[in-house]
Amino acid sequence: MPRPCQKLRPGGPFPAGARTFTIRLGLGVLVAVLAHRVFAYGEPPEAETVSLESITVRGRAADLLGTAESASQGEVGQPEFQQRPLSRIGELVEVVPGTLATQHSGSGKANQYFLRGFNLDHGTDFSVALDGVPMNLRSHAHGQGYLDLNSIIPELVDRIDYGKGPYYAELGDFSSAGYARFHTLHRLPQGFAKFTGGEFGYYRGVAAASSAVGGGDLLYGAQVHFFQGPWVQDEALNQYNGMLRYTVDRKDWGMAVNGKAYRAHWTATNQIPARAVESGLLSRYGTMDPSDGGTTDRYSLSGTLWSRGDTYRNELNLYAVYYDLDLYSNFTGYLDDPVHGDQINQHERRVVAGGNGEQTFFQRWFGLEMDTTLGFQVRYDGISNLTLNHTAKRQFLNTVSVADVDETSVSFYVKNQTQWLPKFRTVAGLRSDTFLFDVKDKLVPQNSGQTASTLLSPKLSLVFGPWFDSEWFINLGYGFHSNDARGVTARVARNDPATPMAGAPGLVRQRGAEAGVRTQILPGQVSTLAIWWLHSDSELVFAGDAGTTEPTGASERYGVEWTNYYKPTDWLTLDADFAFTSARYLGVPGNAKDIPNSVGRVIGAGAALQLPYGFFASLRVRDFGRVPLNESGTAWAGDTTLVNLGAGYQYQTLKLELDVFNLFDSRANDIAYYYTSRFPQNEQPASGVDGIMLHPVMPRQVRASVTIAF
Repeated sequence: MPRPCQKLRPGGPFPAGARTFTIRLGLGVLVAVLAHRVFAYGEPPEAETVSLESITVRGRAADLLGTAESASQGEVGQPEFQQRPLSRIGELVEVVPGTLATQHSGSGKANQYFLRGFNLDHGTDFSVALDGVPMNLRSHAHGQGYLDLNSIIPELVDRIDYGKGPYYAELGDFSSAGYARFHTLHRLPQGFAKFTGGEFGYYRGVAAASSAVGGGDLLYGAQVHFFQGPWVQDEALNQYNGMLRYTVDRKDWGMAVNGKAYRAHWTATNQIPARAVESGLLSRYGTMDPSDGGTTDRYSLSGTLWSRGDTYRNELNLYAVYYDLDLYSNFTGYLDDPVHGDQINQHERRVVAGGNGEQTFFQRWFGLEMDTTLGFQVRYDGISNLTLNHTAKRQFLNTVSVADVDETSVSFYVKNQTQWLPKFRTVAGLRSDTFLFDVKDKLVPQNSGQTASTLLSPKLSLVFGPWFDSEWFINLGYGFHSNDARGVTARVARNDPATPMAGAPGLVRQRGAEAGVRTQILPGQVSTLAIWWLHSDSELVFAGDAGTTEPTGASERYGVEWTNYYKPTDWLTLDADFAFTSARYLGVPGNAKDIPNSVGRVIGAGAALQLPYGFFASLRVRDFGRVPLNESGTAWAGDTTLVNLGAGYQYQTLKLELDVFNLFDSRANDIAYYYTSRFPQNEQPASGVDGIMLHPVMPRQVRASVTIAF
């Protein structure tokens, strides 16, 4: 018997589009196989000597002693991704200890991220780059630093480098809470085709292969993804990804060219009032506006060139990105417009172009070993028709704001690492960032204008050891995040142009400190402990949902993180991460000091087993809580605990997998937000208007995968 939220569909357990999906997937696999054959055998074979190449396996067990700059830096490799059941692509960032990626407004939209006491919204204060291309989007229609990871194909990620805190000279905007750098594979040992099917109309297909071409490696892959979801209103997700990479990797130089494409459209079920669920007006998976959702595209082309020698290393990366979005959301129901409802449409189209490069010199001065790095980063965002519309059922009613934005940043940095003593080294850096904001407001010309902001950010890390395979770290640094350009140039209130207002600062100063230790005293084990503090001068950001700026003042966060990774045998891998955080506003009157949606506790743990006869299994647990929903601390979210299981069998080129997500499906796991909302008058509950909103986690789901290598 189906659950109340699950709808039976005509034609059996498969949705009407399943047959079309199967045809598309079959064609995709066929194209990948034929391409593999053409590239691999398109020329007559020549006699040649084949030498086996050494392969470095990267992961959290990698030896970072002598190279890491802080206890909170790390590295995760593809073998660890394969051990983690992923319910959605955004969970890739959860390999960064203490990071959460929750579902939000449909599978085609950027996830909601949380780290170090920040409700990062969709990316502010946490930066991600993919093969050198920045993923965060400035002055975005929906949220500053918008970070949509759905364009990534997880099976083609080679490794993720990560770190936390404003201590790294090569990192700038959106990086004060943390960063992750994704690197895709250069080649595959075998081509593969993978099909996944599951409950609630979940279907996903991936096919990829690589071939030797012209002295390099050509890797090509594609993904299609369809999902109906457990909601009363079908999500109807259609998602398409493609990737093409050509790499030449020699001993002392190399190059890579990357092309990536992504398109998605979906219908979203947003958070709903808790009182509506409690009173029976809505089911747990119901919706206030069944027309919410969106469409998005992202296409990128980038190139990288690097070389290295005994005394130097350098790298140059150039990129160009096209991106567009149409997003329809209704968070408040009928609060502002009791007749038509409060749905908004956020629209933008942008081109991003830029590059970054650095040169490192390996030197010996006065008997001291040192590395000195000089680097630059340039980025331009050209955004046309950055628009906020009032809509009803995706039909236009009126325009709230519309502007064209040009935003340019130019950054330079220098970093020096010196080995002063056999057991003591320093990493000192200085970074300069200059941002140019140019806004043409088409509705309120008084808010048009040009302005510039510049910040200098010094960094310093002290590293002691190693003693007994352990290093100790002290880190200090200044960082920043940029604000939305529309808020920076604003001079009058949008709803009352006769009322002057102060614009937001272009760049918001942040500073932090950390003390930690990294130990690898046991073979196959890595443990880190870090105590950290971070201060932000202001959290004044542009609120895209309202079309205005919202000042929140200065803030302070501090906490402790303990991460553990242990591989005692070849067949068992264990990890456990604990993060505890306190976050509060500074200089505010009364008791309004809590920062809404700042997660105070994040715990993640897992086990992966390689069993005899080709069997394998995994278990993952995530727990988070201590989340205030308002500034006064009178409303708190409940705790959320999720358990995922995975098991499978591999025989030669065939791999079978079965994953169970959210094993203990419980309403207690639902995620709470704080919005004021109202129902239509004929459905208005007696309790009136309150602010507790729920976004239920996905119910228990079972998904099965088949992977064939060729």
